[in-house]
Amino acid sequence: MEQYKIDFIQFMIDSNVLTFGDFTTKSGRKTPFFINAGNYKTGEQLKKLGEFYARAIKENYEEFQILFGPAYKGIPLTVTTSIALNEMYGQNVSFCSNRKELKDHGDKGILLGSKLQDQEKVLIIEDVTTAGTSIYETMPILKAQADVDVIGLIISVNRMEKGQGEQTALVELEEKFGFKTCAIVTMAEVIDYLYNREINGNVIIDDEMKSRIDDYYKIYGATK
Repeated sequence: MEQYKIDFIQFMIDSNVLTFGDFTTKSGRKTPFFINAGNYKTGEQLKKLGEFYARAIKENYEEFQILFGPAYKGIPLTVTTSIALNEMYGQNVSFCSNRKELKDHGDKGILLGSKLQDQEKVLIIEDVTTAGTSIYETMPILKAQADVDVIGLIISVNRMEKGQGEQTALVELEEKFGFKTCAIVTMAEVIDYLYNREINGNVIIDDEMKSRIDDYYKIYGATK
C-alpha cells in the first residue's frame, strides 16, 4: 500500500474521523465502524485533507476544469482540494457547489463558485457514500445548469458495502452514469493496515473487533 494511504488512515484516526464501536448509519445499518468527516475542524486538518484528495485525484484523473462538491460537506472539500491541486501540481481548476435553496438576490441561482459551461469536464468530490443518494440528487442539478461532462467521483473512503443492490454504491454509480469512481482508501486497506497494529498506544482492530467487522460484511458486504 502506498505511503500516502497509510498516512491518510493515521490522519483519520488522529482527527477522530474514523472510529470503531457501535454506530447506526443514516440508512439504519448497525455498523462497528463510522466515518465522520464533520470532525475535520481546523485549518491544518483541512489543508492536509485537500492534499490527500489531490494526490488521489492526480493518480486517477487527467483533464477536468471543475471540481464540484454537493452541499454542504462538499463545499469545503472543493476549496481545499482545488488549492492543493494548484500548490502541489500547478493544476488550476475551478470549484463549484450547490446551495440547498435557490437564492433570489445578489448572486442569484443555486450554484456557489464557478458557473458551469457546456462541455466542461466536472469531477465530483464527496466525503463518503453508502447508497449514493447525494450523487443521484446531484446529477440532475448539474445537468440543469449546463451540458457538462461528469468524468468521475472521488470520495475519501470506500466502505465496500452494498449500495441499492448487491454491488457497492460506487460500482452502481459507474454503471448508471458511465464515469470513473475512486477513493483515497478502501475499508479493506484500512482493516488490513490496522488489524493487530498498535496505533497511538492502542490496538484499534483486535481479534474481537475484526470478528465484528467480518460479521458486518457477511450481511452488507458487496459482491464487487
